[in-house]
Amino acid sequence: MKTTRRNFVTSLSMLAAYSAFPISSFDFGTTKKLKIVLVGTGIRGTSFWGKRLQDQYSDILEFVGLSDINPGRLAFGKEFIGADCPTFINFDEMLKKTSPDLVIVTTKDSTHHEFIIKGLAYGCDVLTEKPLTTDEGKCQDILDAERKSGKKLIVGFNYRWSPYATKIKELLANNTIGKLTSVDFHWYLNTYHGASYFRRWHGQKDQGGSLWVHKSTHHFDLLNWWIDSDPKEVFAYGDLEHYGSNGPFRGDNCRSCDHKLKCDYYFDITKDKRLMDLYVNNEEHDGYIRDNCLFREEIDIYDKMSAQVQYANNVSLNYSLTTYSPIEGWRVSFNGTEGRIEASLDIPYHEATNINQAEMHAKEMEQNAMEEISHESIIVHKNRKDFEVLSVPMEKSGHGGGDKRLQDKIFKTADAMDPYDRAAGSRDGAMSILIGIGARKSIESGKPIKIGELTDLEPWIKRNNVPASN
Repeated sequence: MKTTRRNFVTSLSMLAAYSAFPISSFDFGTTKKLKIVLVGTGIRGTSFWGKRLQDQYSDILEFVGLSDINPGRLAFGKEFIGADCPTFINFDEMLKKTSPDLVIVTTKDSTHHEFIIKGLAYGCDVLTEKPLTTDEGKCQDILDAERKSGKKLIVGFNYRWSPYATKIKELLANNTIGKLTSVDFHWYLNTYHGASYFRRWHGQKDQGGSLWVHKSTHHFDLLNWWIDSDPKEVFAYGDLEHYGSNGPFRGDNCRSCDHKLKCDYYFDITKDKRLMDLYVNNEEHDGYIRDNCLFREEIDIYDKMSAQVQYANNVSLNYSLTTYSPIEGWRVSFNGTEGRIEASLDIPYHEATNINQAEMHAKEMEQNAMEEISHESIIVHKNRKDFEVLSVPMEKSGHGGGDKRLQDKIFKTADAMDPYDRAAGSRDGAMSILIGIGARKSIESGKPIKIGELTDLEPWIKRNNVPASN
């Protein structure tokens, strides 16, 4: 069925089904294209939420405005996206002059709240990249703004939509291993992808909230969805022992560094035309350096992290994130009263791959290779029985095929019911970041942090609104 602006409203309601707040209902009464504005014309904004929407959904939506604080990046972003619309340095001016239906937020994490709240207050629905925001105060402000506005907020969690993650959800929902009791989850960032966060603004807590928030929100959202409950308490350890001031030398940036010949992390940005056009050629406007030294003194986030999380349904989670691993991938194990499920992706010892470690993240982010299908294994082991190896069709690009499926759900199949409940609203966004925020606070205080004390959201035993007992 062709998506109209009216259908999109239905999509918003479904996507926000996990929200504790009233579902908005409004009637465009027309089949005109959905009017979209985007703020933040960096990599993710111009590619996934920009060019891909323009290329794949231009029959049902149109960009009516683009905004960024950097005029050079904004001009390049418009050209890259291929949108025929005005551009604005001032976000408020864009809202007033374009009257959009939907605001897409892809700015720096620490500013998400500003544009989300303004968009909701103006009477728009809002779609934001993960993470929702970077601290509990901003999170509460967003929740309050959504309640007050009567509009809806979607968080762009894409990993849920990959076929592999969905199969795990299906197995758990079917009680394949009985009652779930505990989970072990370990994510490995290799020395190419992991290092990239420390070159950028993500290396400072006040910009990205640390990788507990910027990166781990992906993982915590998956876990909340798989476990089908809210986190109740978190205790964590973390430190900065590899990057930042721990480095043997440092420079202004990789391009001008005197140590490039002996630095294992030397990154030649001049070989990437898009990064040069988008960032380097526009440094004069805002001073943002895309190939910063990852040993600079101002880095204050953690590069090793581990946490234990207790869920409202009494499931225990052991989690870790490594940022300088030889490999890029992840492992998860689910323990239940009747067995165990083991799953992993991109572990090179487990599969034959032609992709080297330097290309792993770039391949995952690609949007134009959806036809590349492989098969990955999930191991199901029942108590007192032999294990079974399940073969799951898997796409390598676009976050395992999740990117395309997420956008199709929002813009094409708005009315279709989803048995796996993959849509994510503001509550999902909040619960995913609150684990990371709690972990950060736990490290700083040396104490466990209760999730329910960070905002006014009460952790639920089940995601269908069963309150947890205190």
